[in-house]
Amino acid sequence: MQDLLEARISMFNQRLARLLREFLGTTVNKQKGTEMDQTQQTVVINLMGAVLAGGLIGLERSYHARPAGFRTHTLVCLASSLLMIVDLFQWIWMQHAPMDSIRTDPTRMAQGIMTGIGFLGAGVIFKEGVTVRGLTTAASIWITAAIGILFGIGFYFPAILSTVIALIVLSTFRWVEAKLPSQSYAHLHVGFDRNVALSESDVKGLMMQHGFKVSNVNYRMDDTSNHLEYRMIIKTARPENKTTLVETLKSLPIVKSFRLSPTGD
Repeated sequence: MQDLLEARISMFNQRLARLLREFLGTTVNKQKGTEMDQTQQTVVINLMGAVLAGGLIGLERSYHARPAGFRTHTLVCLASSLLMIVDLFQWIWMQHAPMDSIRTDPTRMAQGIMTGIGFLGAGVIFKEGVTVRGLTTAASIWITAAIGILFGIGFYFPAILSTVIALIVLSTFRWVEAKLPSQSYAHLHVGFDRNVALSESDVKGLMMQHGFKVSNVNYRMDDTSNHLEYRMIIKTARPENKTTLVETLKSLPIVKSFRLSPTGD
C-alpha cells in the first residue's frame, strides 16, 4: 500500500512538472523567441509555485488585518524556495570547483531556514494589555517557510497539499473554533472606597451569581486615594455573561472603578 502511494505521488510530481515546463516553455517562446533549458524551467516553476502558495496564505492573513500579510508571506515562501534552489544547484554556481568537493545536504539548509524564520515569527507576537496576539500569524509564517522549502526541492504534491490544508485551517477552522464550546477567560480589576469595600467572599459571590469562577485573587491598596482594588482571573462557559457583569458593576454605587479585559490568542 505504501509503495503504491509513493508511486502515485512520484507520478503526480512528474506530470505536474512536465505540464508546467511545457506551459512555461510555450510562454517564453512566444514572448522572447528563445527556449529555456530544463534547469531554468525548474527554477522558474519552483519559484513561481512558492510565490503563489505564499501569496494565497498571505491574502488570508491580510484579509483579517494581521501584522504579517500578503507581501510578508509571499517573500518568506519565495526566500525559502530560493535558498533551497541555491543548495540543490551548487554545481551551477560552483563550476570551477572540483565535483568531488561539492556536498549537497538540503536538510542543513532547511534547518537553517526554519531557525531563521523563528525570529521573524517572534516579531509578530505582541502583548496587547493582558492578551497575547499574533500566535496564529507566527504559525502561518512558519508553515509558509516549510511550503517554500518543498517547492524549492521540487516536491510539488506535498507543497500544494500543504498549501490547501493551511488555507483550510486558517479560514474554515476559524468558524469551527467559534462554534465549539469553550471556556472564556478574562482579567477583572474592581476598585472600591476602602471604608465601604466588599469583602473577598462577597466579590466572589457576585462573580458566581453571574456564572463566573474566580481564581488568582490579588489585592492592591492605595493609601493616598484610600482605594482598594481586587484583581482576579474569571472564567465562564458563556461569553455573554461578561456583558451582564459589566452592567451590574456599572449600577453598583460602591464600585469606584473596574476593568474587564478578555484574554485570547
